[in-house]
Amino acid sequence: MSNSSSSTREIWGWAFYDFANSAYSTAIVVIFNVYFVQVVVGPDGLSFLGMRVSGSALWGYAASTSMLLVALSAPVLGAIADFKASKKRFLFFFCYAGVFATALLSLAGPGEIWVAVAFYILSNMGMEASLTFYNGFLPEITTSERMGRISGFGWAFGYVGGLLCLLLCLGLIRRPDWFGLPGSDYIPIRASLVLVAAWWGIFSIPTFLWLRERAQGRELPPKTSYLKIGFQRLSDTFRKIHQFRELVKFLVAFLIYNDGVQTVILIASVFGAQVLGMSPDELILCFMLIQFVAIFGALLFGYLADRMMTKSAIHITLFIWTGAILYALVIDQSWQFWVLAVIIGFALGGVQACSRSLLAQFTPPEHSGEFFGFFAAGGKFAAIFGPALFGLITDLTGSPRYGVGSVLCFLILGWGLLYFVDEKKGILESQQAVSQGNSKS
Repeated sequence: MSNSSSSTREIWGWAFYDFANSAYSTAIVVIFNVYFVQVVVGPDGLSFLGMRVSGSALWGYAASTSMLLVALSAPVLGAIADFKASKKRFLFFFCYAGVFATALLSLAGPGEIWVAVAFYILSNMGMEASLTFYNGFLPEITTSERMGRISGFGWAFGYVGGLLCLLLCLGLIRRPDWFGLPGSDYIPIRASLVLVAAWWGIFSIPTFLWLRERAQGRELPPKTSYLKIGFQRLSDTFRKIHQFRELVKFLVAFLIYNDGVQTVILIASVFGAQVLGMSPDELILCFMLIQFVAIFGALLFGYLADRMMTKSAIHITLFIWTGAILYALVIDQSWQFWVLAVIIGFALGGVQACSRSLLAQFTPPEHSGEFFGFFAAGGKFAAIFGPALFGLITDLTGSPRYGVGSVLCFLILGWGLLYFVDEKKGILESQQAVSQGNSKS
């Protein structure tokens, strides 16, 4: 898996960050959010400003808040990183800020709602902001012809990491005595969050050792600041936005359909626990199945993205996602959730790998941090509305099942807008931008 500009070791170093951070994604979705809803908040919910807010709704609102903060900052930070040639430094900062906040999530016991909310928001911000800079390296380490496979490889390796970490967490929760821990006061669950933080931090080290920063930074002009430079670069990009019309159309479509995907990921375990009465152990095993199936989904769709059009591969994944949500609306037994897990796992790896690959094909390398900042902002702005709408509908109807139904709107609308994206033209626009940049240098 190498090309003229990157070694096999460097591609592995890049992929190791997927391996590391997937521990956070899976553990928060499978372990912490159920613990937050059922134990930290409890069945009675929270009284806030004279209203009764359920744990499920509060979880959705906290997720939306973290996404909003990342969405507001990601494009500017990405532009600064491109100017300073410091994507790797920004990645390091947000990675270990997220690791620290994740470890502090273990402090949240029953009733300590605002401690849990605060550290969840901070840890999720670290996670999501770090991905802005991590994804920005993809156009630098491979060619457009191999981008689907490299992106798919990263996602697949990430799912392996998430699966292995979940196995360790499951062992810790089921047999805390093996680790010298008591089984009372939710200590095993809280200790698993420390384990996740350690996994994320330790397995990120190869990324920082093996991944190179290729770009050359520029000197800061007199009487200015990096923040001002960041906004200036954004302003310049908006003035040249007509050069990247297909990229803009794709970002809008992605913004909407990714809202549906991210909302499902965030609320799936809450749905299984509250609607189907599944136990935490069963949910962990079910999400381990999702991770396992997603490995093959990411590899297969990454391969298909290079063999066919990447956009066509995304169309297939969104078709599967739509069918999965329709199925979720009618299931009422836990075994059916296992069937749903297989469907979602297969489509999850595909849509994430292919979406990242298509954006990378549309992105000139010298703007990778900035454009992936927009990618992150689009995804996070979208993800503000999905969890919040889920929380609102759940509170109004009293059932998370109806909240899940709102996801269909985002999937179908985003899928429809994707139809108008011209993949070949988007790649050509990126190549023309590179040529113009080279002629000026």
